[in-house]
Amino acid sequence: MGKLTPYILSEDARSQAEFYIKSLGGEILSVMTHEQLMGAQHEHKDKVMHLSMVVAGGNSIFMADSFEPFTHGPGISLSIAYKTESEASEAFAKLAAGGKVKYPIEQQPFGLFFGELIDKYGVTWMLTAEPKES
Repeated sequence: MGKLTPYILSEDARSQAEFYIKSLGGEILSVMTHEQLMGAQHEHKDKVMHLSMVVAGGNSIFMADSFEPFTHGPGISLSIAYKTESEASEAFAKLAAGGKVKYPIEQQPFGLFFGELIDKYGVTWMLTAEPKES
């Protein structure tokens, strides 16, 4: 059985990873550059070839610096399910800083506490939590 891990290309993987750590909690496990992994001695030698981190309670994300400018497409979203509304709301507010809220995080008719945003790096996030018990 396989394990799916999102791999995000970035214009600045180190800064973007730090933003996610501050927003979601977690840690950067490793950062390897093109020089370290491939022995590269050119203008891209200090770019991140592979960054590994865990966020929001142990979810793995990989990242790398892109050599070319790009835009994130609307075809994929990252979703995190939290145990409490307060955890989801806190992470949502931090991820939304400098970004765009598509749907505010609030109780939805389908039963979940849900919100969707595009962060300042162009990545779409959907955050959920089970509603509070009455």
